[in-house]
Amino acid sequence: MKNKYVFISILAFATGIIVLNACRHEILDPVNGGGGTGGGNPLPASTCSPDSVYFVNQVMPLISSNCTMSGCHDNITHADGVNLTTYAKIMQYVIPGNAANSKLYKVVIKTNGDRMPPPPMPVFTTAQKALLQKWINQGAKNNSCVGSCDTTVFTYSGAVKPIMDAKCTGCHNPGNLGGNIDVSTYTAVRVVALNGKLYGSVAHQAGYSPMPKNSAKLSDCEIRQIQKWVTAGSLNN
Repeated sequence: MKNKYVFISILAFATGIIVLNACRHEILDPVNGGGGTGGGNPLPASTCSPDSVYFVNQVMPLISSNCTMSGCHDNITHADGVNLTTYAKIMQYVIPGNAANSKLYKVVIKTNGDRMPPPPMPVFTTAQKALLQKWINQGAKNNSCVGSCDTTVFTYSGAVKPIMDAKCTGCHNPGNLGGNIDVSTYTAVRVVALNGKLYGSVAHQAGYSPMPKNSAKLSDCEIRQIQKWVTAGSLNN
């Protein structure tokens, strides 16, 4: 009987070791092995900090909206041999901690015909350039965050316009009317809000083209903000 209990104890201990090892997960190097939208996993999501820039939440949507549309740096076209659809591919043009010498940053701050996105696409705003610069100088991490969205805020100026500017306008502006849709102004956004395309697309409803393209789906909170704004009358508030 004593031997039986000893055997059970050893078996339980061994089982515990196996379970413990099975629950371990490898943390991929965000620079060499990561790829938030392909090629690996981003760093675990953290609470959003105003002092940090996050690849999944801010940088990838910016690049997707302005650089990876059809005919540019998408998977099919890869203009000039450049593909910017994943973290791993973007990192080919980034030197972590050194924005000034990173090709990605250098082309977006150019002021001549070689700048990216090329004319007639709108240039990156001063805020967007600063965002990209800060992300690179902070180490160009494949990171993400949660907690920066508030569904009680659903005005056009406080919620909808920032979402459009960050994640949609690059593909849907007068110089690049993806799907023949413009969301660069309130008047233009109101058109797709009233016909159902705005909410249907961001919510990935059947019958609508899912948006944003080549990037993560909007968060549930952001989708809810848009839905509440549309339901409230799509006001210019």
